[in-house]
Amino acid sequence: MAGVAANAAAGTASSQYYLALIMGQSPADPGVRAALAGLPKIDLHRHLEGSLRLSSLYEIAQAYDLDLPADSLNALRPFVQMAGEAHSFRNFLDKFNILRRFYQSPEIIQRLAYEAVEDAARDSVRYLELRFTPPALAKSRDFPLDEVTDWVIEAVARACRAHPKIWVQLIISLNRHEPLELAEQVTQIAIDRQARGIVGLDMAGDEVNYPAEPFAGVFGAARAAGLGLVAHAGEWLGADSVRTAIEVLGVQRVGHGVRVVEDPGVAALARERGVVFEVCVTSNLQSGVIDRLSDHPLRQMLNLGLLTTLNTDDPAVSDINLGSEYGAVASQLGFGLAEIKLMILNAAQGALLPPAARAMLVTEFRQSLGLPQTSA
Repeated sequence: MAGVAANAAAGTASSQYYLALIMGQSPADPGVRAALAGLPKIDLHRHLEGSLRLSSLYEIAQAYDLDLPADSLNALRPFVQMAGEAHSFRNFLDKFNILRRFYQSPEIIQRLAYEAVEDAARDSVRYLELRFTPPALAKSRDFPLDEVTDWVIEAVARACRAHPKIWVQLIISLNRHEPLELAEQVTQIAIDRQARGIVGLDMAGDEVNYPAEPFAGVFGAARAAGLGLVAHAGEWLGADSVRTAIEVLGVQRVGHGVRVVEDPGVAALARERGVVFEVCVTSNLQSGVIDRLSDHPLRQMLNLGLLTTLNTDDPAVSDINLGSEYGAVASQLGFGLAEIKLMILNAAQGALLPPAARAMLVTEFRQSLGLPQTSA
């Protein structure tokens, strides 16, 4: 993590633009955009399968004759990115059905994992928890799940050596709409690889039609083995989904969780338990959770005292990066620099790390963001 402290200058070099942002200068100003882009960042909620370079997908589509438009990048774009269609969770998730077709070889999987880390590093992300779903990567060629996992681990390690300013830990994600037996197998793969950078277990997938309760035993086993626990909840269902994630699955963090604001009792539960929320504003817009960015409840979540963070979810599918998300909450929700820094610090405090390593991360981000150290 020495790279975080070393990047402190990048986070403070444009202080005049930070001041302009606080005073209400438009985030569309190039200087303000540069200042936000230069902030040292943390992304706790980023899916590998939603972080694939369009240019790489174009090359793969051509090489493997995937029955997708491959005559130009723009012809391929609407199949793998949200590119003008109606905002809905079905349209959003449909992109991943197509993206599963690209994982045609171990070399491709490793290339895409490497590039996902490289792209995050170029966006000044200094700590990344990258999540991936082994069955999604394995499906097109029926690769062994343990081998797929090892390919990702190895590629991420190589990318971190090439880009030493970024620290990447991995979360293995389950899909709630897939069989429990598969979840048990994938969870054991995660448990067996904790020494190689797997720090957590996540549950994603169709929240509307598939309840979380059947996975309580899987999450209990992961917790007993020392993995951190995360679940997507309160995205397409209401606050009760967040309560289930906290009380039944025992999660430390909730992916999205924006509908927690609908129930003060669930918000109080999350606040009391110190649950961290991984908010992804553009994803929430594109998947139909909100109608407009200006409707997003992010500020309401902060006002409720919830530990809220800002993340990308699927930067390639959404055609964003974390710097642009900072600009979006500044322009559409009126967030100033101090609030953005607070969410970055919340993310450091919510990292799925052993206590000593997490404390080091918090200390280094306080320094790089120009925030005072605490005595705690």
